[in-house]
Amino acid sequence: MKSSTIKVVIDSTLGPAEKGIKKFKRLCEAAGILKEYKKRKEYKKPSIRKKEKLEAAQKRKVKEARKSRRGGKF
Repeated sequence: MKSSTIKVVIDSTLGPAEKGIKKFKRLCEAAGILKEYKKRKEYKKPSIRKKEKLEAAQKRKVKEARKSRRGGKF
């Protein structure tokens, strides 16, 4: 797995710390850190992962079919 390093500097002289924390959260979300954390939080057997992946694919397929039946307005 490829690991990436993100350096975040929160400068309190530029504004409130809350703004810096929000920026940090957005960067973490963009880098996929939270998704990776949730994935590693508990061990899942490979058979269960495969089953969940197939269910997610089927759910996406049904959603796409529903969208196409509606007739794209956009």
